Amino acid sequence: MELTVTERAIKMINNIRQEKSVPDSAILRVGVVSGGCSGLTYDLDFDTDAEVQENDKVFNIEGIKILVDMRSFLYLAGTELDYTEGLDGQGFHFKNPNATRTCSCGESFSI
Repeated sequence: MELTVTERAIKMINNIRQEKSVPDSAILRVGVVSGGCSGLTYDLDFDTDAEVQENDKVFNIEGIKILVDMRSFLYLAGTELDYTEGLDGQGFHFKNPNATRTCSCGESFSI
């Protein structure tokens, strides 16, 4: 199973990269960390000093290099990263088929 990224998310990632002058060599690190009202939260950030470990999953999607550590990938396999703008607010949203419960704001989840 892969991690997929929608066209809207790719466009926003590229916009952020340009606005914040993030170098093309930077890797987008996607992960899962403890926290939030459901136990786990998503983490998304550019990493200019990323060191790819042996078990890391690396994806190259539309010229964006994405790194997911193995622990996080166990939670994220099959997940789609999207960007939405709507009544619930704007931002990146993870459509995670592995999540059994999410909080009402969608910021955290549990498996």
